[in-house]
Amino acid sequence: MNVSLTDDLSEFVADQLQQGYNNQSEVIRDGLRLLRARNDKLRHLRGAIDLGLADVNAGRTKPLTDDLLREIADRGRRLAKSRKPERT
Repeated sequence: MNVSLTDDLSEFVADQLQQGYNNQSEVIRDGLRLLRARNDKLRHLRGAIDLGLADVNAGRTKPLTDDLLREIADRGRRLAKSRKPERT
């Protein structure tokens, strides 16, 4: 595979070599791994948005009230407390 880079990106790759990468291929592979991870996150978020919109369209939502916010906060505190390791 042959890759053409702009001058700016070529300088960035050279800088990364100074920062500890062993060769240009490592820099490019790491960049592609990060791009893949970003795309995976976006795919997950889009799926969650689709599920939320389906709930809205099906009427499975509640109005956001002070009581609901308190309930959500209480659930969050209980969950956080249950995940804390006990001190001995």
